Amino acid sequence: MKIATYNVNSIRKRLPIVLEWLTQHEPDVMCLQETKVQDQNFPVAALKDAGYHVYYRGMKSYNGVATLSRREPDRVIYGLDDRPDSEDARILQTVVGGIPIVNSYVPQGHLVGSSKYEFKLEWFRQFHRYLELHLHPGKPAVWVGDLNVAPEPIDVYHPDRRVNDPDFHIDARNAYKQVLSWGLVDVFRHLHPERIQYTYWDYFRNAFANNWGWRIDHILATESLAAACTAADVDLAPRRLPETSDHTVVWAEFTL
Repeated sequence: MKIATYNVNSIRKRLPIVLEWLTQHEPDVMCLQETKVQDQNFPVAALKDAGYHVYYRGMKSYNGVATLSRREPDRVIYGLDDRPDSEDARILQTVVGGIPIVNSYVPQGHLVGSSKYEFKLEWFRQFHRYLELHLHPGKPAVWVGDLNVAPEPIDVYHPDRRVNDPDFHIDARNAYKQVLSWGLVDVFRHLHPERIQYTYWDYFRNAFANNWGWRIDHILATESLAAACTAADVDLAPRRLPETSDHTVVWAEFTL
């Protein structure tokens, strides 16, 4: 099973990039974040024509998640529970081939000390409870998405200057690691323990060309599934394209 994740920063703007990536790489599942479109305007037809079942929740201009799968999911859960809630546009679980795949766009946090940052920390606590209620660490499961945390100094450029950034502040990193302690493994870092590799570069100051980036897009798996991960990488090609997202695609393959 090949799983990919991509913060598209507007699905309507990046649709050609997504369709091209699907055609070239044929993932079994692709998870998108920051789709930034209301459900009635989501480009379902084009993605179905590409051979995918499409599940999504969104809103105008902000947030939004979508999961594309070649196989029809066994089950789909929107939000933090199996009923409508305020986080439907941030979290979407699809069970594909018996494997729960949780697609998330974690709050960015805006500014350390702000109410938005406190919400980010609380979101991680709520998500930890979500895992305890809905999944089991001894069974295969995956959590992917733009998780808005660079876990270690190796995951951000000039880490000494980023300690007060909401994506690298110690409280956010600890909250994220507390979730992982439930029983999740970062498959990219597991396979590439010393590799400096980013997944996000902002649009300013020629950041991509200078490789001033962050590794904040992740694929995490329970231990049994992580042991079956044969490859995990970051595809820089989408980030090089004109009119592209400020993130790029992260993917992993599992032998089931």
